[in-house]
Amino acid sequence: MDFRSPSEIAQQLAALREEHRDLDRAIASIAEDPSVDQLSLRRMKKRKLKLRDWIATLESRLIPDIDA
Repeated sequence: MDFRSPSEIAQQLAALREEHRDLDRAIASIAEDPSVDQLSLRRMKKRKLKLRDWIATLESRLIPDIDA
């Protein structure tokens, strides 16, 4: 993910946050079903964690570097 402008990063952040929210809702609803495929649930949770990491990385790119 090589984004150059802050607006491109902000757009990507919005998309990743939306996907993260959608996964959160899906995981919550699926986890209530006792017959759910545990492997699929685990994959969804890993995807959600990866999204969280990508979001944190992009957010840190929005913070300007300040020389001390």
